[in-house]
Amino acid sequence: IKALKEAESNANIIILTGGLGPTKDDITKKTIAEYFNDTLVRDASVLKNIERLWEQYIKQPLAQVNKDQALMPSKATALMNKFGSAPGMWINKNDKVFISLPGVPFEMKALIENEVIPKLKETFNCPYILHKTLLVYGVGESSLAARIETWEDALPKHIKLAYLPNLGKVRLRLTAKGFNEQQLKSEVQQQIDELLPLIKDEFFGFEDEESSIEVVIGKQLVKLGKTLAVAESCTGGKIAEHITANAGASAYFKGGLVTYATQSKIDVLGVSKTTIDAYSVVSAQVAEAMAQNALQLFNSDYAIATTGNAGPEKGDSNADVGTVFIAIATKNNVFSEVFNMGNHRVKVINKAVNKALEMLLKEIFKN
Repeated sequence: IKALKEAESNANIIILTGGLGPTKDDITKKTIAEYFNDTLVRDASVLKNIERLWEQYIKQPLAQVNKDQALMPSKATALMNKFGSAPGMWINKNDKVFISLPGVPFEMKALIENEVIPKLKETFNCPYILHKTLLVYGVGESSLAARIETWEDALPKHIKLAYLPNLGKVRLRLTAKGFNEQQLKSEVQQQIDELLPLIKDEFFGFEDEESSIEVVIGKQLVKLGKTLAVAESCTGGKIAEHITANAGASAYFKGGLVTYATQSKIDVLGVSKTTIDAYSVVSAQVAEAMAQNALQLFNSDYAIATTGNAGPEKGDSNADVGTVFIAIATKNNVFSEVFNMGNHRVKVINKAVNKALEMLLKEIFKN
């Protein structure tokens, strides 16, 4: 109650997430009803949605506790949740809007995109916000900043620049805000046209605000008509997970192998035991053999391979914890790089995934 009062005094739009489930610890609806001096009533459209979800997915009798999720404050308008039983709620009060959403991330995000943002645009005179992100590789943040300083200093006040560095790359994000969409787009494009000659050797393309490096990779592979395979050890399938998280990945992703144990690299991937014995399982030679063999097994145009020691123990290799070899193979070439990603296991794995995708993107953009 205190939080709602403070929010109402500070903002025109108040958004809450969570506490809309069927259990006794879910108190949001009751609290909202108390705050607005309201009562809970059953919403027929919400109940119908709950019944549809149960019939289609749950295949069990609908309990009373689930039916009660259709109870809402009488002053609220339901925001239909297509992915769950808890509806979103929209309440107007003195030209201010209170929005209550489920805490489950994918349910909340869908409601924001499909219900909340369109309704906010109808209710308020909202400014247009434009983001344009440039991918820059092979130059550090401070060096890049020094190179483009004069251009940056001349940016109009309503266009902001953010430096977003991460392991070998810097994302330059331009953000413009105003009420004339076409004018903003024109102004941002003008600034990009002035920027590109300053970073032409390190610029590798644009990243859509809602996309990631793997989306950029996918688009470029489709454009070139090329395919990809992966052979993973220390990354445990996370590269494949990143690639296949994007719709349409089957157009360019042939598949992958997680040969985590040393013996599986020999038995499944066909890496020579002699090579492993001579150079260690965590080595450039093994990484490159993994990439080449994955390329052949899947008959792909590109292949990524990772082998390393994520820790905390050294495992089958004497390589220091954090050592990761990443190899890229094409039908004409294979190469690898070695990195020390630190001593935090989760960070080592995630850094290795990111660096592998960066190396691949750089190789793809050579074409």
